[in-house]
Amino acid sequence: MIEFSHVSKSFGEQKAVSDLNLHFREGSFSVLIGTSGSGKSTTLKMINRLVEHDSGRIRFAGEEIRSLPVLELRRRMGYAIQSIGLFPHWTVAQNIATVPKLRKWSRSQIDDRVEELMALLGLEAGLRGRYPHQLSGGQQQRVGVARALAADPQVLLMDEPFGALDPVTRSALQHEMTRIHRLLGRTIVLVTHDIDEALRLAEHLVLMDGGEVVQQGTPLEMLMSPASDFVQAFFGRSELGVRLLSLRHVGDFVRRQERLEGEALAEEMTLRDALSAFVAGGCDVLPVVNQQGVPSGTLHFRDLLSKTLPHETSA
Repeated sequence: MIEFSHVSKSFGEQKAVSDLNLHFREGSFSVLIGTSGSGKSTTLKMINRLVEHDSGRIRFAGEEIRSLPVLELRRRMGYAIQSIGLFPHWTVAQNIATVPKLRKWSRSQIDDRVEELMALLGLEAGLRGRYPHQLSGGQQQRVGVARALAADPQVLLMDEPFGALDPVTRSALQHEMTRIHRLLGRTIVLVTHDIDEALRLAEHLVLMDGGEVVQQGTPLEMLMSPASDFVQAFFGRSELGVRLLSLRHVGDFVRRQERLEGEALAEEMTLRDALSAFVAGGCDVLPVVNQQGVPSGTLHFRDLLSKTLPHETSA
């Protein structure tokens, strides 16, 4: 969907990115992470030409981006940022409808799309007529994402979208983005400085430093097979075990032949979340339920430390 070939960009004497080669597969959730000044935000902004590259080629859906009118290019890409940028004197519905109005959608099409996106992002119908200052930070960010998705873009670009939110709201929105990606299958490219956020969201993780790609791959590949001491140090040698837990899910470690009463874990939870539940409960076995809330087995504390799945061990 998006391809960088030998792309470079400088700001005066300062080299932002150098000879960048990247490929973002259609339908993938890609995350750019790196040190401050690593070039990750510049890379994102070059995709929709908010920043123009100096050399090399950037292709979008097979076309060189400079062969497309800027407005046409940007209307095919949603863009969500940390500061949100909602129009303060427009209602929630008007903000979400910004791009569809520019594209001359009918009133009924716009109303249907606003209703659909508010439901998708967990925004109550009663918020439709409110103004941004009447919303919480999390609600504002959801409206920003809804606006970015309103015209059904092929690509969603996100630059530190949850950086200003409290941890609870941030976690909830990360969960929403994972769910929305599964539902819509859109190509998403997100920039973050938060390692745990990157590991939680990414299918394709790109680590940058000094304007270059240091290593890319799945989060598990990056943690288990770091290409250099820098990669290992960046993700934290001492926190490796906990971060690996965040990439594995309760449903993969359920002992399905067992049943237990009590407050249950959900199969879709990460083992990292399960670890917190074990510590809070002071126990070594917890019941598990599936997405429908039906009991599906148990999780044992010692299985958090296992490299193999319980059914593989028994086999």
